[in-house]
Amino acid sequence: MNTANLQLEGVYAILAALFGALRDKGVLGAEEIDSLLVDVELSLASDPLRPRELRDANVDAICFPPRLLRLALRGSAAGEGFSFAQLAGRVGQETPPE
Repeated sequence: MNTANLQLEGVYAILAALFGALRDKGVLGAEEIDSLLVDVELSLASDPLRPRELRDANVDAICFPPRLLRLALRGSAAGEGFSFAQLAGRVGQETPPE
């Protein structure tokens, strides 16, 4: 595996914990965080300045971080543990927001 991917896995874990702490302390509500991440994903997916020759798989890769964070936060709110491998697998099974 590319070491950059391993480093990003750590960054995603930190972001999920940070968002979870903001939620748990009442700074941002779960719905606010989810909405923020949906907005980020939609913005990334519809970037008008992106080269048109970029494949859908590449756009999905760009949208991976907000999708993963949404799943991680839903899981943590339900008391589930954070497993990057499981969440990454679920990202591919989830339907993107519209």
